Amino acid sequence: MKQSLSFDTDTLKPLMTDDFVLGIATSSYQIEGATTAGGRTDSVWDTFCRKPGNIADQSTGEVACDHYQHWQEDVALLVELGVEVYRFSISWSRVFPDDSGVVNEEGLSFYRRLAEALRSHGIRPMVTLHHWDLPQYLQDRGGWQNRDTALRFAEYAAAVATGLGSSVDFYTTINEPWCIVHLGHRTGVHAPGLRDQGAAVAATHHLLLAHGLAMQALRERAPSAELGIVLNGGPSYPYSESNADAEAASILESEQIHRFAAPILSGHYPQDFQSQVATYMRPGDLETIAAPCDYLGWNYYTRNLVKPGENGVPEIVTGQDYPLTEMGWEVYPEGLREVISILREHYDVPPLYVSENGAAFEDQLDGETVHDPDRFHYIQRHLQVITDMVQSGVDIRGYICWTLLDNFEWAEGCSKRFGLVHVDFDTQERVIKDSGKAYANLNADKARIMASPREKRIDCAR
Repeated sequence: MKQSLSFDTDTLKPLMTDDFVLGIATSSYQIEGATTAGGRTDSVWDTFCRKPGNIADQSTGEVACDHYQHWQEDVALLVELGVEVYRFSISWSRVFPDDSGVVNEEGLSFYRRLAEALRSHGIRPMVTLHHWDLPQYLQDRGGWQNRDTALRFAEYAAAVATGLGSSVDFYTTINEPWCIVHLGHRTGVHAPGLRDQGAAVAATHHLLLAHGLAMQALRERAPSAELGIVLNGGPSYPYSESNADAEAASILESEQIHRFAAPILSGHYPQDFQSQVATYMRPGDLETIAAPCDYLGWNYYTRNLVKPGENGVPEIVTGQDYPLTEMGWEVYPEGLREVISILREHYDVPPLYVSENGAAFEDQLDGETVHDPDRFHYIQRHLQVITDMVQSGVDIRGYICWTLLDNFEWAEGCSKRFGLVHVDFDTQERVIKDSGKAYANLNADKARIMASPREKRIDCAR
């Protein structure tokens, strides 16, 4: 018999407070399916998936977890897991299926029902406006290379905030702009599949401008919500002791972290990028981009081992110093502390949320039970690093696990499983894994601590 898994609440005491939330995250294209239902039109990922060779297992997001049909069942799972925050994204092409500027009320009402259902169960919705799935009709006009896309994004943000009203507690403008730029426009391994350095530079500025313009629209229409953006990355290390590898690691740190954090948090681009981006900038852009954020989300999975790649582009390679996940990523929890330290060293950082953290491992199916001890230990070790940082005075307000459901994992298709809930993609049956049960117990322990008299809570925290 497998030993049950359990987080040690005693060692995580600093997280058992009103000021820290435990949550879980998903994204629209990865779980919703129903890609032609309710008025939705193609995103760049629908188009990308149709090209042979782009997706490892030839799957698509057409069905995925069929969350569009199973959303009530998935809300029940969230309730069973006991999470305080659910971070989900909205499909832009479900809300604006064409360039007419007319809101598709059927699409928007899907998210309104979801948000209201979450709130009725005491779960705080954290809405991400853009998690990589740009409408194809906008890509046909240049996508993120086109400054007009940033203006359209602000209109979309305004429509969502108006339509969802006070049902949303947090808004994230854009998820992981570095991935959109680097993977989608520079190396071409993600949608829209471009391999163009100029396109990557233009996309960088227009994504950041879109964030700033959306912040303005959200401030006006969602004054009670917390607003921010989600960036990502880990510390970069040279693959070897060579000067070339050291330089590549330094370049990647600047590209992945500072090109996005510096304009948002300091109102300027790094010096090594200013000449490249100048052609796309207009007066007032940096002031717009640097609109104050209520929080900064940071997604962390692993560190980067780096060497020079083709055409001088830093290449991230697989390390062998630590255990690897199914994605070939090193399990290196200390990197979370290191990347947060880099941010705090360079910028005046607003309150932080670890907005994604999780791992793909091979599940062990045993009848109606799914064993995944490696995933549990991965989460446990990262929670301990966060606990240590909170104890040392770092203002981290929450941990949001990636992800609720096994899903469509982008270029890997359905072959890599990150979920706390196992999904049978043929039957759509959901089964909470051992890691999910442990996470539910952690949330239940926290709820009990928070419900206890204040004097007892103070005692427990000592």
